Amino acid sequence: MDTLVLLTLTGLGLGALYFLIASGLALIFGLMDVLNFAHGAFLTVSVYTAWRTAETVGGMPGLLLAAVVGTLTGLLLAAVVELVLIRRLYGRVKEQILVTVGLSLAVPALVQTVWGADARPFPVPDALAGTVGVMGARVPVNRFLLIAVALLVLAGIHLFLSRTRYGLIVRAGVEDRAMVTALGIDVTRAFTLVFALGGALAGLAGVLGGLYFGSLSPHQGTSMLVFAFVVVIIGGLVSITSVALSALTVGLVQQYANYYAGGYGDLAVVVLLAAVVLSRPAAGTGSPLTRLRRALTAPRTRYAGGTA
Repeated sequence: MDTLVLLTLTGLGLGALYFLIASGLALIFGLMDVLNFAHGAFLTVSVYTAWRTAETVGGMPGLLLAAVVGTLTGLLLAAVVELVLIRRLYGRVKEQILVTVGLSLAVPALVQTVWGADARPFPVPDALAGTVGVMGARVPVNRFLLIAVALLVLAGIHLFLSRTRYGLIVRAGVEDRAMVTALGIDVTRAFTLVFALGGALAGLAGVLGGLYFGSLSPHQGTSMLVFAFVVVIIGGLVSITSVALSALTVGLVQQYANYYAGGYGDLAVVVLLAAVVLSRPAAGTGSPLTRLRRALTAPRTRYAGGTA
């Protein structure tokens, strides 16, 4: 029982981390139709600036300041990328992919040149380095911090999209940008805000990822981005809540499979992704179960010489 509790809470913590990365990716892709492969690069730069800050200050104040610095780093980097590169490429999907993939390769290489390729330990305050007992299991404290931050981010995104002026402008601009612009509203500025918000979430995820894994490396953002894309594909872009549920599912499946299936957690996530994609109904065709039921109940046709 204690093992199951530990795996579940650890999986929820990992799912919370995946959600923090995927939420920014889903905002940028779902609202702006920009497939941002540079999202992991934002995370990498942010976690290194946070690491330097945490090491310099030390303790819990150092971690809090590192979270602020990492979040602002992701925000500013994303805003600069949108203003300089992405703004000229709206509606040009191939060019967007080429530019963001190029950034995803160049930025980690630059970070590796500056700080080296070896993984470095992330400073964890004593208050978050211990464990707490839950139903006989000793669960690391930082798992609960990740879950709490993910819930706050989920609530904040809901409020931004439904209750703020810029959130409503972005949603309207996605539906009919020309009409919103004709009303005298600057949709471009709102899109820059959304891109910067996605970068800020990547920066925050980078800091908490360093706390979760206890280390950081130049290619950590790229590897975590893969799971963020899996989360977004499984959850779809219907709502940010579906992305959150997808992230929790992926985190739990990965943890359970790593323990009960001999370390095949990544493979289990890929199988889950394939199962969801194959079972998702195509437009106008219905679900696979519906198609099977229709095929079994369809009237048989007769042809010369027998029954088909």
